[in-house]
Amino acid sequence: MALTRDEREQFLTEPHIAALAVNAAEQGRSPLTVPIWYQYRPGGDVWIMTGLNSRKGKAIAAAGRFCLMVDRVSPTIRYVSVEGPVISTVAATRERLVEMSSRYLAAEKVDGYVDFAWKEHGEQVVIHMRPQRWLSSDLGEV
Repeated sequence: MALTRDEREQFLTEPHIAALAVNAAEQGRSPLTVPIWYQYRPGGDVWIMTGLNSRKGKAIAAAGRFCLMVDRVSPTIRYVSVEGPVISTVAATRERLVEMSSRYLAAEKVDGYVDFAWKEHGEQVVIHMRPQRWLSSDLGEV
């Protein structure tokens, strides 16, 4: 059964690991699909953080759009997929890294992870995507 707008937006606010898919425009290859952390608030845009010169960062810049899919299997099988255009790409800040890390990590792990990632991951960007197309379903109990 398809989810209502409120149900799909609420589901997307939960800290799932998303599968990001983007056309990598490489002859003979499928779209690039990788796991990624993301941030979303109902009615707003989705944003991700990635390396400026990473394969996915370059593919998103070239394609101008991407898709995220999140799912779960308990207590029911449910998924939400959202796709849309990139509306902005800006340099990442330490504050954005803290926000994203706090969404996924236990509080006592955030500072250590942020210190490591800020030093070791190279130049990062925050990419905002405007949700344009949604697919969603709840298939019921397992």
